[in-house]
Amino acid sequence: MSTSRVIRAVAALVILSLAGFAGWIWSLPSTTGAFKAPPVPQAETDAMLASLRPVKRPRPLVAVIGLNDATETTDYLLPTSILRRANVADVVMLATSPGVVKLYPALAVEPDATVAQFDAAHPEGADYVIVPAMSRDDDPAVMAWLRNQSDRGATIVGVCAGAKVVAAAGLLDGRSATTHWYYLNEMLRRSPTIRYVADRRMVSSGNVVTTTGISASMPMMLTLVEAIAGRARAETTARDLGVGQWSAQHASSAFRLTRPFVTTVLANRLAFWNHETFGLQLEPGADEASLALVADAWSRTYRSRVVAYATATDRVQTRNGVRIVPDQTTGRWPGSQRISAFPDLKPADALDRTLDMIAARHGESAASVVAMQLEYPRPAPTGDLPGQRAAPTGSDDPSGRKEPLGVTQ
Repeated sequence: MSTSRVIRAVAALVILSLAGFAGWIWSLPSTTGAFKAPPVPQAETDAMLASLRPVKRPRPLVAVIGLNDATETTDYLLPTSILRRANVADVVMLATSPGVVKLYPALAVEPDATVAQFDAAHPEGADYVIVPAMSRDDDPAVMAWLRNQSDRGATIVGVCAGAKVVAAAGLLDGRSATTHWYYLNEMLRRSPTIRYVADRRMVSSGNVVTTTGISASMPMMLTLVEAIAGRARAETTARDLGVGQWSAQHASSAFRLTRPFVTTVLANRLAFWNHETFGLQLEPGADEASLALVADAWSRTYRSRVVAYATATDRVQTRNGVRIVPDQTTGRWPGSQRISAFPDLKPADALDRTLDMIAARHGESAASVVAMQLEYPRPAPTGDLPGQRAAPTGSDDPSGRKEPLGVTQ
């Protein structure tokens, strides 16, 4: 075959591939489903709380496991932050190996211990094990440790795509579960005996609990606080976070691949000349929940990444004892490229403010892409005041106010 024929053949294949890709994009829905979260029966809520009550220790021991190579930022930091600020349990941040846990899409943390050190100190095992999303679902050390902890009576909580890790360990076989919307089909393909439960932000089955996407760590941990220490303690913690309600209500149909989502991601990735690097300053005593939410959100625009920096230190200890390792040691960062963790706001409000700032800088479509990745029921703008948002339909809290997670009215 001549060179010209080869070139024409390759060009034809490229055109066909592009046409097929464009056809796939066009086949996607133009919008998500209606944002209507069905009510959760009180009996179901009571059953979940009962399943989460501690049975091993008066003051429970919680282990949050991380893979050193890459563990999801919010999944790893928010459970630790919420449980420590509630002061209802002893919380230990673990890694599979010595050294720093690199979080994705941003930040790095010095863990409290390795899983081997934890096992030596607590041979009876943890009361609860929190499993974040990780860079791989089937790490041998994680698999063996999770099975061992389950055998010793721990309640296993798979946060977001951490449910895939729990499933890979065989702990979801034949059980009801949920996970991040993007990874649901993958999890069910690998573990076909799992019974998926739609329209629930968290699902309990035996000694395993799973949640939907990243932002579900807030209602999940508040539910755990309530199970351990009662409703009043959970309400106090929720106020500290800026959260109005934390039920299992969820509208699954509102989170899926759509044409605007895919086209926005493609456009933002291809616009490499407009990509930005933002600096997030780490200061002692900062709220690690806000740091996690802000860094996570800005890193998911497909147009920006976040670098954590600090002055003359190799680690910075946060409000609740998390040791964050800066990416850079510097005292200066260009003002136009600095982002704030909003120290004067509560963490959930800091997330809402961050999404508003992303919308202002990169467009509402970029903010929507971030909220979709976080599986966050972000209310739509009202247009009345900058940053003011309306509550999504079906998000009533017990007091009767329509108040979405993280928005105070």
